[in-house]
Amino acid sequence: MKEIIIYTQPDCPPCEITKKFLTEYGFSFTAKDIKKDQKARNDLINKYKSFSTPTIVIGEEIITGFNIEKLKEILNITE
Repeated sequence: MKEIIIYTQPDCPPCEITKKFLTEYGFSFTAKDIKKDQKARNDLINKYKSFSTPTIVIGEEIITGFNIEKLKEILNITE
């Protein structure tokens, strides 16, 4: 499985829902808090060209914002 990184920040309900979703489906991930981690914030803006959280990076795929359908597609979750 490809590494999953979630760029997040405090008081971000979509971030919490995304983390809960991944946990419920048994996926491990690394959460990077852009308020506490300046390098994570710089990566989010400069490397991934994103200015919002959550931003989820799965291998070469980048999902900006809360998008459960795209997450399911990339992670091959069928229901």
